[in-house]
Amino acid sequence: MTGSHLLPNASGSAGSSEPADPARQHILLVDDDETIREHLGGVLSRSGLEVRMASNGAEALDKLDESEPDLVILDVMMPVMDGRETLRRIRERHEWLPVILLTQVGESFERASALDEGADDYLNKPFDPHELLARIRAVLRRSSRGSAPLSTSSTLTSGELRIDRTARRVFVRGNEDQLTPRAFALLEYLMAHPGEVFTRERLLQTVWGFDAIVTTRAVDHRIAEIRRVIGSDDDSPAYIETVPSLGYRFAHKVERS
Repeated sequence: MTGSHLLPNASGSAGSSEPADPARQHILLVDDDETIREHLGGVLSRSGLEVRMASNGAEALDKLDESEPDLVILDVMMPVMDGRETLRRIRERHEWLPVILLTQVGESFERASALDEGADDYLNKPFDPHELLARIRAVLRRSSRGSAPLSTSSTLTSGELRIDRTARRVFVRGNEDQLTPRAFALLEYLMAHPGEVFTRERLLQTVWGFDAIVTTRAVDHRIAEIRRVIGSDDDSPAYIETVPSLGYRFAHKVERS
């Protein structure tokens, strides 16, 4: 689009007409709030990312037709076309493209639906821009251009462990085992983000939601349940590792199937 939607370049000059640097990873930032776009865009640009902007989902899809970025940051609540509809259309046209959703605190339904529809991660507003930068880097590390992200797969497999996300079923060595719904959701989230460390607070927000009246001990209890079912424990964490003073991570390679 026009220069009003361009970010300042690394030297701080706004509206540059210089071509994008192919050596930098490209981000499409989609938010209807101009202040948020300009502030986040500046932070991401100064961190070495090439950033384009769009003010709604329809404009974002037009920009994707012009050139594909390495990642899309997508607000949920927008006029013209909201983030969830935009995400569905992105998945239809660009299956591999990583997407991070920006949501509002308390929108547990929106958050759960967005993750089910293929978002790679989400962040609640308001947030620290550097937290968003960390999420961007984590998603880019586990994404590969031309291959669909794990978040879009209906089945995830790691060694002798397989989960069917659509049917909410878990199999170990070919045999079906049972997990409570919350434990399944926790395992599903960790498997979709292998190698990443998540704090208990982060897992609580993601899996339980902000409206849940529980403590972080609930995360520990569900991790213990998962380990009992899939055959690992603190002494030999075959799949889920405890990271001291931080939280948990899924430690093995995960594949789409």
